[in-house]
Amino acid sequence: MTPSKALSIADLAQAARRRLPPGIYGYVHGGSEDQLSLDANRAAFRRWRFRTHPLVDVSRRSMAIELFGAAYDAPVGIAPMGVAGLCAFDGDLALARAAAAARQPAVLSAASTIPLERVMREAPGTWYQAYLPAATEVIGPLLARLQAAAVPVLVVTVDVQIASARENELRNGFSIPLRLTPRLVAGGLARPRWLAATFARTLLRQGMPHFENFTATRGGPIVSAAKGDHRAGRAAMTWDTIAWMRERWPGRLVIKGILRPQDARRAHALGCDGIVVSNHGGRQLDGAVAPLDALPAIAAAVPRDFAVLLDGGIRRGTDVLKALALGARCVFVGRPAMYGLAAGGQAGAARALELLRREIDVDLALLGCPDVKLLNTDYLIREDSLP
Repeated sequence: MTPSKALSIADLAQAARRRLPPGIYGYVHGGSEDQLSLDANRAAFRRWRFRTHPLVDVSRRSMAIELFGAAYDAPVGIAPMGVAGLCAFDGDLALARAAAAARQPAVLSAASTIPLERVMREAPGTWYQAYLPAATEVIGPLLARLQAAAVPVLVVTVDVQIASARENELRNGFSIPLRLTPRLVAGGLARPRWLAATFARTLLRQGMPHFENFTATRGGPIVSAAKGDHRAGRAAMTWDTIAWMRERWPGRLVIKGILRPQDARRAHALGCDGIVVSNHGGRQLDGAVAPLDALPAIAAAVPRDFAVLLDGGIRRGTDVLKALALGARCVFVGRPAMYGLAAGGQAGAARALELLRREIDVDLALLGCPDVKLLNTDYLIREDSLP
């Protein structure tokens, strides 16, 4: 199936599964341990039902939002995802271009293989997501690099203190840094289109990809440990590190991985511009609360002008509307965009965004809400509250 024929994100997921080696698809699709958090993220949306508002003029509908001084055409962005280049040639750049063309936000992962300066040239306005150690001598030069590249929004991920146990990846022979295990190699050979269009094309044009954006300097190749081990030092990071960064970073600062109202208030008190309510897509602590379940209390705990964003579990336009009604300003999708990227490169990622926009537009009309900015809890009722 070509991306243009896909009718849903589920269709793109099936196309990605047929195209990618099993180990790489498992990395994109799976979660940690028993995948309880992964399942909970989807289940949380099913617990809410819509209360439609008929006889409202919805002949003109708007899904436009403003966020951090930028205007976007839809309240859906592309979340940061590592090594997107394994899904398609120049994958990180393809995702950023797709979002920029659609006038929607995108966040470049620190675990990316295209230099952030190139991404910013070809998709201006792209945000950057950082994995940081508690080492100001590492953070300072990175902030200078981001500022020089005109990165407008810095997203600091705080829920990856150490690597989680992703057993499905281990069973498939997948790891980051990438190891060419027999199972992984066999999987690649079984997907000749991926082997030619993604893996071989990358090697022929660029050589072995490197981790380009963890720090101020180029990291090591993806098939070996990064220089200095980019994962070291995260476990020591505290709110003091965030305060130090806030004093030195002139752009917008967002903290990703918040699940408690107290932490949302702490981020606001330190002068951060927003948070992402997230459990890392179910890829870190298994059994963590679903972001949608945590959202209402968090949104109520901070001022309305503080940007509360959300990722995790979104597959439909109805999911987007539920998150916005419960207090999110904008949502971000990881797997849906990666499925599209794997299925058809930039065009596939664009198709994923298009499908969600189309669903949002139809769902707004059927709900009886002409503008996403009008969504609130009056449009929802919990399933367990029904008579």
